Amino acid sequence: MAENEQDSDLQSDSGEEENEASQEQETAEGETSNETGPEGEDAELEGYEDEEEEEEEFDIEAQIEVFRAQIEEDPENCIHYYNLGEALSEIGDLEAAKMEYENALQYDVDGEYASIIHFGLGELRYHQLIQGISSNVVKSSVGLLAAHKDKATITQVDDDDYKVPLEDYESAIRELPKLKADEEIVEYVSKNAPLQIGNIYYKWASDLLDKARQVEKYGSEIKDAQTALKYLKKTLEIDPNHSAAQLMLKLGKKMLAEGWKSYDEYGFEAKDIPGLG
Repeated sequence: MAENEQDSDLQSDSGEEENEASQEQETAEGETSNETGPEGEDAELEGYEDEEEEEEEFDIEAQIEVFRAQIEEDPENCIHYYNLGEALSEIGDLEAAKMEYENALQYDVDGEYASIIHFGLGELRYHQLIQGISSNVVKSSVGLLAAHKDKATITQVDDDDYKVPLEDYESAIRELPKLKADEEIVEYVSKNAPLQIGNIYYKWASDLLDKARQVEKYGSEIKDAQTALKYLKKTLEIDPNHSAAQLMLKLGKKMLAEGWKSYDEYGFEAKDIPGLG
């Protein structure tokens, strides 16, 4: 279609006349085709059946049932559990998916598929992480340094929420040489596992900065901000073009140098953290 549009742009007036003539010819051919009746209807019917078959092919619920049946027939094959876990993840049943991934690891006795299984677990846990309350971090940490409302802030950061998916991605990289899969899959894990590690460190840093800017003073604001900068640097070591981490690093440095204030929901100053200069 792009080539037709380009040709149309380059046509002269005479070319436009040729195009109109071609359209008239196509219209005439279309009318002739309509007159054939049954053949045209058969073609439309075949096209509809092809679309219907394609929809059935990508019916995720049907695929899930197929994977369950495969597990019943061959219960010690780790691939069936992995496939089921991946399908369950797609429909949002993350807890059930996690259980199937763990089953896959249990039956992968030779570790030939551990890399892709750990990658699947990492993806699942990463999505759980960003779906929590901490997903609101960008609203405050990347906003005005002097304005912070308590409605969408993080008051606690559990290190295990970040460490567990990090370990999954690290395991995916470590087990990659043994992965018995197509080159395309090996390349995908090799490329994306490190990037996801960088994204987790960015998320961890973002949440720490947001925690530091909560209304309540808890005494470790400066320490959390310093830790956040360390994690942002890890992100940029992995992905130097991570623009969000670049911006967050600048803001974090400014917070530490100049300090920051937090305000309650009524706009009154609730906390003043001095900078380090």
